[in-house]
Amino acid sequence: MDFVSYLINGISLGSVYAIIALGYTMVYGIAKMLNFAHGDVIMVGSYIVFIAVNSMGLPSVAAILLSIVVCTLLGITIERLAYKPLRGAPGLAVLITAIGVSYLLQNLALLIWGSDPKSFKSVVSIPALHLAGGRLIITGESIATILVSAAIMAALMLFVNHTRMGHAMLAVSEDKGAAQLMGVNVNATISLTFAIGSGLAAVAGVLLCSAYPSLQPTTGAMPGIKAFTAAVFGGIGSIPGAMVGGILLGVIEIFGKAYISTQLADAIVFAVLIVVLLVKPTGLLGKKISEKV
Repeated sequence: MDFVSYLINGISLGSVYAIIALGYTMVYGIAKMLNFAHGDVIMVGSYIVFIAVNSMGLPSVAAILLSIVVCTLLGITIERLAYKPLRGAPGLAVLITAIGVSYLLQNLALLIWGSDPKSFKSVVSIPALHLAGGRLIITGESIATILVSAAIMAALMLFVNHTRMGHAMLAVSEDKGAAQLMGVNVNATISLTFAIGSGLAAVAGVLLCSAYPSLQPTTGAMPGIKAFTAAVFGGIGSIPGAMVGGILLGVIEIFGKAYISTQLADAIVFAVLIVVLLVKPTGLLGKKISEKV
């Protein structure tokens, strides 16, 4: 039963990575940039829920909705102020700016909420499942995380493939210039992508802190890096790839901690990534893109 328990925990953790990775992969696929401040949006979203529930007395659902709205607006603001002026700039300038925004958010959180870890109360009210005579326990947080992740994935695929704005995103990801000539508002499409990614980051933050109830200004840093790894693992720019990469990463990490070493678990995750990229440089579900000359 231990194996099944570890597998479920791995899928649950991987589902959180997958939700975060969707933000990375959408922004990269459409804007062709890596938003390294994405992990810190998770942290901001978690603090919003913490303050809304503990200080304002809001119910959990209202607190989560408030967090999604705040993070969505934060994502749009970051894109408008930090990234939009660099639209035609070299990739290195955008990368340095993204790292700068990440440190700015971390230090603002440090000033506003302090460095002391906060004890995050789970917002999931689903009861735990007791199977096999109580030998296998699936927590409510695991059930909620897996279900929410699957629902987000399905909704995102439907949105991208069956709506006008989704088609605009696909057009911009293929060729910005051609999309603009066809009447697509490229700037609005990129802003929408940041808004969706940041809203998903808020959901991921709530699920992450419900399962691992400690909150501090650096909470989003490591999950952000691992989710970026998951996006690359699955094939950055591919929505199903982000999902597959996230779940595989979570399972590898939990099994690494359980059967090899808790200290080496992160090293094992990154080692697997290196091996995958050596064998398949575009990731598991990534497609090879030929450069225009």
